[in-house]
Amino acid sequence: MELKKLNKISYDIIGCAYRVHSRLGPGLLESTYEACLEYELLKMEYKVERQKALPIVYDEVKLDTGYRIDLLVENEIIVDNKSVDAIAPIHKAQVMTYLKLSEKKLGLLINFNVMDLKKGINRIIM
Repeated sequence: MELKKLNKISYDIIGCAYRVHSRLGPGLLESTYEACLEYELLKMEYKVERQKALPIVYDEVKLDTGYRIDLLVENEIIVDNKSVDAIAPIHKAQVMTYLKLSEKKLGLLINFNVMDLKKGINRIIM
């Protein structure tokens, strides 16, 4: 997918995240934000897969190891939702690993547990 299209989709995802955050505020469970963000994206007629399995291919064998992508939008952008005190390096590393394993190029790591959502958005490009 071309970069211009990826940027448009990521812009819309972030807009939806702002809508969810402005209505709910911080302090809720990650799963709540995930469901509401999925709903907002579906209203915009995006293809969204929630809790999509991410198998590991090891020694040419596909293994379902329980990894799940919170939201996969348009089969291109991985969205990892968090509701934590602060984003840690391991959270970013996890998104980078998901991008590598899925062969996707763009991920959004969104921490909803902040007063200003701008501080909770991390765009990760591979």
